[in-house]
Amino acid sequence: MSVPTILVVEDDSAVRQGVVDALTFAGYEVLSASDGRAGREAALSARYDLLLLDLILPHFTGFDILEALQESRAGQAVIILSAKGEENDRIKGLKMGADDYVMKPFSARELLARVDAVLRRTTERQALSGKYEVAGRVIDISGSEIVYEGARHELSEREIGVLKYLIANPGRPVPRDELLRHVWGIDPNRIETRTVDMHVAHIRKKLGDHSQEILETVRGRGYRLAHTS
Repeated sequence: MSVPTILVVEDDSAVRQGVVDALTFAGYEVLSASDGRAGREAALSARYDLLLLDLILPHFTGFDILEALQESRAGQAVIILSAKGEENDRIKGLKMGADDYVMKPFSARELLARVDAVLRRTTERQALSGKYEVAGRVIDISGSEIVYEGARHELSEREIGVLKYLIANPGRPVPRDELLRHVWGIDPNRIETRTVDMHVAHIRKKLGDHSQEILETVRGRGYRLAHTS
């Protein structure tokens, strides 16, 4: 799995360097720009997964960059870096498509938590449709089916939800409680249910996964789907 790339557009050199250092230390690839002109150019032409965007910039403002993104890169993940007292600007930025904001001054820990959350949501959005191949099976999200050895097995809405979430979180075991929250919208602290296990069993049957090597149970940690392509 490729390492996410993050573009930082911030004119305050101390803040920019602090953010770049924190992201680099956390293992991300980082690009940066120090003003609105360079930031706009990078935001529209560079390859990156998430934009950290100051709103008050020389030449082009953060709003100018958000407006340009709406036209050419709709859906691009953005976190606004906002100074205290800019509440109206934050609200405007969110309405223009930003995913979140972090208020200055912020800690590296808070910033990294927000970055992780937005990247995870973005990955989920990207896994809304398409076909994915795993161990010779084709998971057709758009067609709501699994195709295996010439047979087609229809998927229910919840089964699709489970598969989409697992595809969106490659390589890591996803706990039952997390699936309940994100797929069913249920607070696992308020209810006891075996519905996740039942749906996983149905998916395995449709995958022909008798040995549980495609949709693996990682003891004490959750479910993990084998690598998809």
